[in-house]
Amino acid sequence: MDFLRPASWEEALAAKAEHPTAVPIAGGTDVMVEINFDHRRPGYLLDLNRIGELRAWAVGDENVELGACVPYTHIMEHLRTPLPGLALASHTVASPQIRNRGGVGGNLGTASPAGDAHPALLAAGAEVEAESVRGTRRIPIDAFYTGVKRNALAADELIKTVHIKKASGPQQYSKVGTRNAMVIAVCAFGLALHPETRTVRTGIGSAAPTPVRARDAEAFLNAALDEGGFWENGKSIPPSVVKQFADLVSAACNPIDDVRGTAAYRRHAVGIMARRQLGWTWEQYRGDGRALEGVA
Repeated sequence: MDFLRPASWEEALAAKAEHPTAVPIAGGTDVMVEINFDHRRPGYLLDLNRIGELRAWAVGDENVELGACVPYTHIMEHLRTPLPGLALASHTVASPQIRNRGGVGGNLGTASPAGDAHPALLAAGAEVEAESVRGTRRIPIDAFYTGVKRNALAADELIKTVHIKKASGPQQYSKVGTRNAMVIAVCAFGLALHPETRTVRTGIGSAAPTPVRARDAEAFLNAALDEGGFWENGKSIPPSVVKQFADLVSAACNPIDDVRGTAAYRRHAVGIMARRQLGWTWEQYRGDGRALEGVA
């Protein structure tokens, strides 16, 4: 196994073009586990730790530009206001040591359905900026996951930046695990209210072959909120609507039975998280007083 250590982004792109099978490594929280258990033996490792721009972020008027290697600790400390869902997800990642090393780019590159960041990225509405010596493109998060641990990156592309919409309303994230830390998610769920477009987005983790949105649940809830004028009048959502939303979220799951949990349990747990998060986010939205202001 050869170790490639570029000193700049341009050198990294050139190395990836010359060695398309090279596996990028920054925090190494996924890659090293696979290597240590001999599940993976790449010919080349591409170390990205010397490239400072991958650890930079910028908060704009509408989006946050998050470098692929910004540690989860930094997201928790500095981006809690513009990215509350992702900040909550970052809290659930492993241990403080791993949160100091790992970043969202690693989750995206591995594309495991159990990656902690995925539900929050789906719910917030993100785009993945991928680059190669051929140029740059942005991949909508909905099109990024193509199969079990597979993504839409070309062989010569690297993830540079994740563009995430700033929160315009409350966001939530929950994860079920067999213990409180250092655990792979049995299942996870993220929810984001988008008052400016009067829409709700979801994200489900570890309950389908890829991270997914509960699109039927979103469509149902969006219609119910619109028809009832809830965005404007600030009333509580009827229990029947909340239950139907949770049931549709559960139906969006396509889980498996494994050592961490049964398929039936995952569906049940995701539905419970959906019901609770809708209650939390809507009460926060009502408490902010924005509904009575006409969602300015």
